[in-house]
Amino acid sequence: MSSAPAPVATAVPQAPGTLRAGLAHPIALVRWLWAAYMTPGRPGRPTEQTELRWIYTAWLAAFLLKMLGSSWDVSWHFKWLRDDLAPPHLLNTVGTAVVVALVLFHSYTGYGVDRRALRWMQVGTATFLIAIPVDLVNHRINGLDITSWSASHALLYLGTAIMLAGALRGWWLHAAPGRTRDLVSLGLWLFFVENVLFANQHQEYGVLSLEAYEAGRTTAEPSLLDFAASQGQSPAMFMLPVPSWVHPAWLVCAGLLALLVARRVVGLRWTATLVAVGYLGYRGLMWLGLVALGFPPSVLPVVLIVGALLVDVAVDRRVPGWLAGPVVTAAVYAVAYPLAQLGLLPPWNWWSVLPVAVASAALWAAVDALATSAWLARWRAAGEPAATTVPA
Repeated sequence: MSSAPAPVATAVPQAPGTLRAGLAHPIALVRWLWAAYMTPGRPGRPTEQTELRWIYTAWLAAFLLKMLGSSWDVSWHFKWLRDDLAPPHLLNTVGTAVVVALVLFHSYTGYGVDRRALRWMQVGTATFLIAIPVDLVNHRINGLDITSWSASHALLYLGTAIMLAGALRGWWLHAAPGRTRDLVSLGLWLFFVENVLFANQHQEYGVLSLEAYEAGRTTAEPSLLDFAASQGQSPAMFMLPVPSWVHPAWLVCAGLLALLVARRVVGLRWTATLVAVGYLGYRGLMWLGLVALGFPPSVLPVVLIVGALLVDVAVDRRVPGWLAGPVVTAAVYAVAYPLAQLGLLPPWNWWSVLPVAVASAALWAAVDALATSAWLARWRAAGEPAATTVPA
């Protein structure tokens, strides 16, 4: 009795050497990608470095589209009434569609991820997709509700953060050490920090929009102001809807915390500073482009640079978190004061420095403890490679 011959594995062809070479013939490129890589496999499937770079370049492109769309969306909402099919929403949707396609690709083929990274991607994408109808219902019920601080918007940020955490893990564990791994990691962390700080843009746009309104040169269309008035909302109520302690507290306890974690994970000496410079550089370019198109301007949180520099210095000098947190917080508030007097920041509650310093010390100390924990050591280890294909 003879057994059936074992199936012969099909050799995977080489990827195009450059992105330009592939994009020159897009139809042929898609056919090649499908034939070469759309085969079933488990997480941990061996992936060549060239293919890995292609996959995570697509991740960078997807989040760039999402970031461009969301940045445009903030300015749009300070000019026009909300519209589900507004161009910024459509641009963000294209980026989300690419993310969904990438998660489906990872889930089916197992390329470029381990089991934990894939679960983070799947959970983050599911959270984001669930948040979309929740947000639509929220707007139907609450009408205007342009604030970035609503619960439905928070769910969108949370989903984006979780899927980004999966992409960061997948890339860091599977990419070969070197300049490419560092650069892609910095790019992904830039998107992560932008997502964390996104909600603060409401105050950064609102302070200038309210100032323009009170000066008689409003940047908002009459339809937006009339709709707000019909709901009993003054311009101040929807342009600066949260207390003045929120902006500094979120910048320090969320924004700088994200930069601290990026510095710990990537390990480059000026990681936090590079990401902060990249973020503010992006915000500056968007400011120029949006203002040129007639959209409202915003102030830029340039004080973030001070905090990022001090984060890098504190980590480099091994300053304990219980001490570094309050010192960095005090320095950020000190630099922010003259900027606020010049109108370059939203309103800050200066007495908030005390609780923010305490919270920053606790969060920083928690990161220090996590950095030496057995849990993090296990989390950093990739799962065992799975079989190349799923058995029939």
